Amino acid sequence: MIGLLKIKSFFIEIGELTYFARRFFKELFTKPFEFKELLRQCYNIGNKSLLLVGVTGFIIGLVITLQTRPTLEEFGAESWMPSMVSISIIREIGPVIIALTFAGRIASGIGAELGSMRVTEQIDAMEVSGTNPFKYLVVTRVLASTLMLPILVILGDTIALYGSYLIENTKGDVSFLLYFNKVFNSLEFGDVIPATIKTYFFGFAIGLVGCFKGYFCQKGTVGVGLAANSAVVFSSMLLFVIDFIAVFVTDIFFEI
Repeated sequence: MIGLLKIKSFFIEIGELTYFARRFFKELFTKPFEFKELLRQCYNIGNKSLLLVGVTGFIIGLVITLQTRPTLEEFGAESWMPSMVSISIIREIGPVIIALTFAGRIASGIGAELGSMRVTEQIDAMEVSGTNPFKYLVVTRVLASTLMLPILVILGDTIALYGSYLIENTKGDVSFLLYFNKVFNSLEFGDVIPATIKTYFFGFAIGLVGCFKGYFCQKGTVGVGLAANSAVVFSSMLLFVIDFIAVFVTDIFFEI
């Protein structure tokens, strides 16, 4: 019985999130357009995540190279290291791990921020004063996270490849020019374009879930913590679903 209630509440929440997304697209194309708030949110989201994404990307490059190099050495295939690392990072590992760290930082922050505004009745005050809180608070944050995540993923992937180069240079005395020549020779548009496109969907899902959880926060100050926590959990789960769909669609497209 309890399991059925949880399943029912899960599908109800999916329906509410879908309606929330529909309202976002409706408000997105209606006036007034909050450009100043959008730019402020882009700066805040990008600036707050910059160091975290940089460190994450650097460690990704170091760890993948250190873990993979001994195996390739057993088969005398060290020369394949730049190609293998670059394809694995660009296609899958970089976007997913950076999106997960982004979700932990941004989804929780948005959920807590909007949740505290709901609990302290600031959102209600905006509605009474004639301001559209959905337009000002939700649309700008979702759009900012959608625009910022692809840029952060590109930056993180670049730093990850540089971290991989440092290990290769230390272990195998590979020059910078040789390493990155092999990287760019191994990459194709079919590796870069789908991986970049899906990061827009990642960013949209993270921003939407964070705003959804915070906007409908309840149960007082306790609900603020629950909103932040559930925003991270729900957005992380949604990232894996979107990633599976993206990989599945890309595989079908390139098979055709």
